Amino acid sequence: MFQAIKILIRKELTLELRRKSVISGIGLYLLSLIFICYLTFSLRQASISQATWSALFWLTILFSVINSVAKGFIGEKRGLSIYYYSVAPAEAIILSKIIYNALLCLILSLVGYFLFHLFIHNPVQDQPLFVLTLVLTSVGFSSSLGLISAISSKAGNSNILVAVLSFPVVISILLMAIKVTKNVLDGLERSASYDELLNLLAINCISTALAYLLFPYIWRS
Repeated sequence: MFQAIKILIRKELTLELRRKSVISGIGLYLLSLIFICYLTFSLRQASISQATWSALFWLTILFSVINSVAKGFIGEKRGLSIYYYSVAPAEAIILSKIIYNALLCLILSLVGYFLFHLFIHNPVQDQPLFVLTLVLTSVGFSSSLGLISAISSKAGNSNILVAVLSFPVVISILLMAIKVTKNVLDGLERSASYDELLNLLAINCISTALAYLLFPYIWRS
Protein backbone atom coordinates (compact mmCIF):
# COMPACT_ATOMS: atom_id res chain seq x y z
CA MET A 1 0.00 0.00 0.00
CA PHE A 2 2.65 2.55 1.05
CA GLN A 3 4.86 1.67 -1.91
CA ALA A 4 1.91 2.13 -4.27
CA ILE A 5 1.07 5.51 -2.70
CA LYS A 6 4.68 6.66 -3.13
CA ILE A 7 4.74 5.60 -6.80
CA LEU A 8 1.40 7.28 -7.51
CA ILE A 9 2.52 10.54 -5.87
CA ARG A 10 5.69 10.45 -7.95
CA LYS A 11 3.52 9.89 -11.04
CA GLU A 12 1.33 12.90 -10.18
CA LEU A 13 4.41 15.08 -9.70
CA THR A 14 5.94 13.92 -12.99
CA LEU A 15 2.75 14.64 -14.92
CA GLU A 16 2.40 18.03 -13.26
CA LEU A 17 5.95 19.01 -14.22
CA ARG A 18 5.32 17.94 -17.80
CA ARG A 19 2.21 20.09 -18.02
CA LYS A 20 4.12 23.33 -17.58
CA SER A 21 1.29 25.36 -19.10
CA VAL A 22 -0.99 24.34 -16.21
CA ILE A 23 1.55 25.33 -13.56
CA SER A 24 2.32 28.59 -15.34
CA GLY A 25 -1.40 29.36 -15.69
CA ILE A 26 -2.07 28.86 -11.98
CA GLY A 27 0.99 30.92 -11.02
CA LEU A 28 0.03 33.73 -13.40
CA TYR A 29 -3.55 33.70 -12.10
CA LEU A 30 -2.35 33.96 -8.49
CA LEU A 31 0.16 36.71 -9.25
CA SER A 32 -2.28 38.69 -11.40
CA LEU A 33 -5.04 38.62 -8.79
CA ILE A 34 -2.74 39.79 -6.00
CA PHE A 35 -1.18 42.47 -8.23
CA ILE A 36 -4.65 43.80 -9.10
CA CYS A 37 -5.38 44.07 -5.37
CA TYR A 38 -2.09 45.91 -4.91
CA LEU A 39 -2.85 48.39 -7.70
CA THR A 40 -6.38 48.98 -6.41
CA PHE A 41 -5.30 49.96 -2.92
CA SER A 42 -2.06 51.73 -3.82
CA LEU A 43 -3.69 53.99 -6.41
CA ARG A 44 -6.36 55.01 -3.93
CA GLN A 45 -3.64 55.52 -1.32
CA ALA A 46 -5.78 53.70 1.20
CA SER A 47 -4.51 51.44 3.93
CA ILE A 48 -6.14 48.03 3.74
CA SER A 49 -7.95 46.92 6.88
CA GLN A 50 -7.38 43.56 8.54
CA ALA A 51 -10.84 42.30 7.58
CA THR A 52 -10.28 43.26 3.94
CA TRP A 53 -6.85 41.59 3.94
CA SER A 54 -8.34 38.39 5.32
CA ALA A 55 -11.20 38.38 2.78
CA LEU A 56 -8.90 39.05 -0.18
CA PHE A 57 -6.40 36.43 0.94
CA TRP A 58 -8.89 33.60 1.37
CA LEU A 59 -10.76 34.46 -1.83
CA THR A 60 -7.48 34.32 -3.73
CA ILE A 61 -6.50 30.99 -2.19
CA LEU A 62 -9.98 29.52 -2.68
CA PHE A 63 -10.17 30.21 -6.40
CA SER A 64 -6.58 29.09 -6.96
CA VAL A 65 -7.19 25.82 -5.12
CA ILE A 66 -10.46 25.07 -6.91
CA ASN A 67 -8.85 25.67 -10.31
CA SER A 68 -5.99 23.30 -9.52
CA VAL A 69 -7.37 20.61 -7.20
CA ALA A 70 -11.09 20.18 -7.89
CA LYS A 71 -10.47 18.71 -11.34
CA GLY A 72 -8.19 15.90 -10.18
CA PHE A 73 -10.33 13.05 -11.53
CA ILE A 74 -12.37 14.99 -14.08
CA GLY A 75 -9.47 15.54 -16.46
CA GLU A 76 -8.42 11.89 -16.58
CA LYS A 77 -9.40 9.66 -19.48
CA ARG A 78 -11.52 6.58 -18.91
CA GLY A 79 -8.82 4.26 -20.24
CA LEU A 80 -6.35 5.65 -17.71
CA SER A 81 -8.81 5.00 -14.88
CA ILE A 82 -9.21 1.39 -15.99
CA TYR A 83 -5.43 1.01 -16.06
CA TYR A 84 -5.10 2.38 -12.51
CA TYR A 85 -7.77 -0.05 -11.36
CA SER A 86 -5.76 -2.97 -12.69
CA VAL A 87 -2.39 -2.01 -11.16
CA ALA A 88 -3.18 -0.32 -7.81
CA PRO A 89 -5.80 -0.60 -5.05
CA ALA A 90 -8.44 2.12 -4.95
CA GLU A 91 -7.42 3.14 -1.42
CA ALA A 92 -3.87 3.88 -2.60
CA ILE A 93 -5.17 5.97 -5.50
CA ILE A 94 -7.39 8.22 -3.38
CA LEU A 95 -4.79 8.62 -0.62
CA SER A 96 -2.10 9.54 -3.15
CA LYS A 97 -4.45 12.13 -4.68
CA ILE A 98 -5.23 13.60 -1.25
CA ILE A 99 -1.56 13.80 -0.21
CA TYR A 100 -0.39 15.28 -3.49
CA ASN A 101 -3.24 17.81 -3.71
CA ALA A 102 -2.72 18.79 -0.06
CA LEU A 103 0.94 19.56 -0.83
CA LEU A 104 -0.13 21.50 -3.93
CA CYS A 105 -2.71 23.49 -1.92
CA LEU A 106 -0.12 24.24 0.77
CA ILE A 107 2.41 25.46 -1.81
CA LEU A 108 -0.22 27.71 -3.42
CA SER A 109 -1.22 29.05 0.00
CA LEU A 110 2.37 29.79 1.03
CA VAL A 111 3.14 31.43 -2.31
CA GLY A 112 -0.02 33.52 -2.00
CA TYR A 113 0.93 34.49 1.55
CA PHE A 114 4.40 35.54 0.40
CA LEU A 115 2.97 37.60 -2.49
CA PHE A 116 0.51 39.31 -0.15
CA HIS A 117 3.43 40.13 2.15
CA LEU A 118 5.43 41.44 -0.82
CA PHE A 119 2.82 43.51 -2.64
CA ILE A 120 0.37 44.55 0.06
CA HIS A 121 1.36 44.12 3.70
CA ASN A 122 1.48 41.42 6.36
CA PRO A 123 -0.70 42.06 9.43
CA VAL A 124 -0.28 38.50 10.77
CA GLN A 125 1.14 38.60 14.29
CA ASP A 126 1.40 34.86 15.02
CA GLN A 127 3.16 33.32 12.01
CA PRO A 128 3.35 29.67 13.24
CA LEU A 129 -0.36 29.55 14.06
CA PHE A 130 -1.27 31.04 10.68
CA VAL A 131 0.94 28.52 8.85
CA LEU A 132 -0.70 25.70 10.85
CA THR A 133 -4.08 27.04 9.71
CA LEU A 134 -2.86 26.95 6.10
CA VAL A 135 -1.76 23.33 6.54
CA LEU A 136 -5.08 22.19 8.02
CA THR A 137 -7.07 24.13 5.42
CA SER A 138 -5.00 22.64 2.58
CA VAL A 139 -5.65 19.10 3.83
CA GLY A 140 -9.35 19.87 4.20
CA PHE A 141 -9.64 21.26 0.67
CA SER A 142 -7.70 18.33 -0.75
CA SER A 143 -9.66 15.54 0.95
CA SER A 144 -13.11 17.02 0.39
CA LEU A 145 -12.55 18.23 -3.17
CA GLY A 146 -10.81 14.97 -4.09
CA LEU A 147 -13.85 12.90 -3.15
CA ILE A 148 -16.24 15.35 -4.81
CA SER A 149 -14.13 15.32 -7.98
CA ALA A 150 -14.26 11.51 -8.04
CA ILE A 151 -18.06 11.55 -7.67
CA SER A 152 -18.49 14.24 -10.32
CA SER A 153 -16.28 12.44 -12.83
CA LYS A 154 -18.89 9.66 -13.04
CA ALA A 155 -21.68 12.06 -14.04
CA GLY A 156 -22.39 14.47 -16.85
CA ASN A 157 -21.72 18.21 -16.49
CA SER A 158 -19.01 17.32 -13.99
CA ASN A 159 -17.60 20.86 -13.70
CA ILE A 160 -20.98 22.23 -12.62
CA LEU A 161 -21.50 19.31 -10.24
CA VAL A 162 -18.15 19.96 -8.55
CA ALA A 163 -19.13 23.58 -7.88
CA VAL A 164 -22.52 22.60 -6.45
CA LEU A 165 -21.32 19.72 -4.25
CA SER A 166 -18.19 21.45 -2.98
CA PHE A 167 -19.94 24.65 -1.84
CA PRO A 168 -21.22 23.50 1.59
CA VAL A 169 -17.99 21.66 2.44
CA VAL A 170 -15.70 24.48 1.32
CA ILE A 171 -17.77 27.06 3.20
CA SER A 172 -17.46 25.14 6.48
CA ILE A 173 -13.67 24.90 6.07
CA LEU A 174 -13.40 28.57 5.13
CA LEU A 175 -15.45 29.68 8.14
CA MET A 176 -13.05 27.95 10.53
CA ALA A 177 -9.99 29.31 8.70
CA ILE A 178 -11.37 32.87 8.66
CA LYS A 179 -12.13 32.75 12.39
CA VAL A 180 -8.57 31.64 13.16
CA THR A 181 -7.22 34.31 10.80
CA LYS A 182 -9.25 36.98 12.62
CA ASN A 183 -7.79 35.86 15.95
CA VAL A 184 -4.28 35.90 14.48
CA LEU A 185 -4.72 39.36 13.01
CA ASP A 186 -6.18 40.70 16.26
CA GLY A 187 -3.21 39.37 18.23
CA LEU A 188 -5.28 37.13 20.52
CA GLU A 189 -3.78 34.26 22.46
CA ARG A 190 -3.52 30.89 20.75
CA SER A 191 -6.03 29.37 23.16
CA ALA A 192 -8.74 31.51 21.54
CA SER A 193 -8.29 29.54 18.30
CA TYR A 194 -8.18 26.01 19.74
CA ASP A 195 -11.87 25.29 19.05
CA GLU A 196 -11.61 26.31 15.39
CA LEU A 197 -8.39 24.33 14.92
CA LEU A 198 -10.00 21.24 16.44
CA ASN A 199 -13.01 21.70 14.16
CA LEU A 200 -10.70 21.93 11.15
CA LEU A 201 -8.87 18.80 12.27
CA ALA A 202 -12.19 16.98 12.74
CA ILE A 203 -13.39 18.01 9.25
CA ASN A 204 -10.10 16.75 7.78
CA CYS A 205 -10.39 13.39 9.55
CA ILE A 206 -14.02 12.90 8.57
CA SER A 207 -13.53 13.89 4.91
CA THR A 208 -10.40 11.73 4.58
CA ALA A 209 -12.13 8.75 6.19
CA LEU A 210 -15.16 9.16 3.92
CA ALA A 211 -12.92 9.38 0.85
CA TYR A 212 -11.02 6.26 1.93
CA LEU A 213 -14.20 4.26 2.57
CA LEU A 214 -16.37 5.44 -0.32
CA PHE A 215 -13.87 5.81 -3.14
CA PRO A 216 -13.53 2.03 -3.85
CA TYR A 217 -17.29 1.85 -4.56
CA ILE A 218 -17.17 4.98 -6.72
CA TRP A 219 -14.14 3.62 -8.56
CA ARG A 220 -15.78 0.28 -9.36
CA SER A 221 -18.86 1.99 -10.76
